[in-house]
Amino acid sequence: LVTDTEKEALILENNLIKKHRPKYNIDLKDDKTHFSLKLTFPDKFPKLILIRNVKKDGARYFGPYSSSQAVRETLKSIHYLFPLRTCRNSEFKNRTRPCLNFQIGKCLAPCMGKIGEEEYQEYVKGVTLFLEKKNRELLKLLKAMMEQESEQLKFEEAARLRDRIASIEKTIEKQKIVSSDMSNRDIFGIFRREYSAGAAIFFIREGKLLDINLFHFSNLSQSDEEMLSSLIHQFYEKGKFIPREVIIPFPIEDKTATEEWLGEQAGKKVFIVVPMRGEKLGLLKMAEKNAKQYYLLKQKKDLLDKKTLGMIKNVFNLRRLPLKIACVDISNIKGEMATGSLVSFVEGKPDKKGYRHYKIKTVSGIDDYGMMHEVLMRYLSKLPPEGLPDLLLVDGGKGQLNVALSVLKELKIEGVDTISLAKAEKGGRLSRVQKKLMEERFFLPRRKEPLFLPKNSAALFLLQRVRDESHRFAISYHRKLRKKRDYMSVLDRIPGIGPIKKKELIKRFGSIEKIKGLSKEEILSVPKISRNDAGELINFFRQKQQ
Repeated sequence: LVTDTEKEALILENNLIKKHRPKYNIDLKDDKTHFSLKLTFPDKFPKLILIRNVKKDGARYFGPYSSSQAVRETLKSIHYLFPLRTCRNSEFKNRTRPCLNFQIGKCLAPCMGKIGEEEYQEYVKGVTLFLEKKNRELLKLLKAMMEQESEQLKFEEAARLRDRIASIEKTIEKQKIVSSDMSNRDIFGIFRREYSAGAAIFFIREGKLLDINLFHFSNLSQSDEEMLSSLIHQFYEKGKFIPREVIIPFPIEDKTATEEWLGEQAGKKVFIVVPMRGEKLGLLKMAEKNAKQYYLLKQKKDLLDKKTLGMIKNVFNLRRLPLKIACVDISNIKGEMATGSLVSFVEGKPDKKGYRHYKIKTVSGIDDYGMMHEVLMRYLSKLPPEGLPDLLLVDGGKGQLNVALSVLKELKIEGVDTISLAKAEKGGRLSRVQKKLMEERFFLPRRKEPLFLPKNSAALFLLQRVRDESHRFAISYHRKLRKKRDYMSVLDRIPGIGPIKKKELIKRFGSIEKIKGLSKEEILSVPKISRNDAGELINFFRQKQQ
């Protein structure tokens, strides 16, 4: 396809990659979990929130942060140091009294006029300086605020500010400046061996190393230049903050077009730089060293995973290496809200695309075997021959194993090895034989007695992990359905009455009992309720009464 400019060709190529997902293209799907922090300008009283995608909406963004735990800790610290509001805009506008956060000193209650806009903006400025690592300016601002509170004889507030200053000074001790010019830049370090590679991306903000992202790629068929170009485009297309300078280890062919594309995304001029000497080259070498270290660790782990899969094959006498393991679990409470889950592990790692939830449809009451039969029939009957697992693991004992074997026989599926894993029981003072029976037990076809693996066996750890993940997945869906049922109202059964209309009705009249005896005119006085809705309401309660 002929395009007018190189940049247009670049965008078209990216669109085709998204559509066709070529086998040997770099895959950054794990990157969706990374967070940034957003200060919600141009709100009069901004708040600080966690987001995944950066937008051109006038807000201030900080990040990205590769560790979700680290960014949540940062947010927690900021809310302690600078008690900005955390409520939604709808709550902020409609609040009639200060929330609990105000009472425990974690909010300034601007919703109730407890603090003016100008004074609130001082706290917002403090948050900005903290996240930009401009600590000297921040400490100067806080000390001035502390002195002002002290002069006005507000000694408790002055003491709080003193404690915040002490906390920030402790934080500063841990920070490390890596760049003397205090600029923002991202640094891409690459380490490659034949058809696999490691990548490390340093995020430097205000001269300090804020965070690092690490990636591993396999089955690469591109040249180094094509691989780096593809990495840059896929990394920044997901709403990332783009700094003014992107440092790379070697030139790429489409540098000019990439700079234009990045500039459009960022709303400013962006430069791609290949350093030859000095401080930038030193930072690049450090990124490349991290990429190499991560690559070697990843290779070692992959080798260990393959060794573990080989161990499973030998221990259970499987027909082939269990590269794909599928595990089924059932979750219910006395037969109610029964759900099934299926998780898939490929080469010893979770394959989220292969996860499935099932709501039990054909079985009622307490019947684990019947539920297992239904879930396995629904799962296996839809799989093409090439999509079948190498090993089918079922959670349970001999009975669950026999159910799985009968389903495979019914569907005339051959070549799928099947075992079951019974959870370990917690016992008290037992004999050695009894304790042995309380351990994790594996049941195999055509074998009467269960098989036990050593407690420190890597094969046991992997299969336990698969089973536990299936259990977690089943319980999470079961809880979701239960929560949905527990929060259901009679109004949810009326055609045309959705969550918003239901909320308006309850807000106006207070209870279902009051709504039952209303006339059509009274119902129509509620916002967003149409004549048709009012008719449906009256007919529903009339039929129920009859």
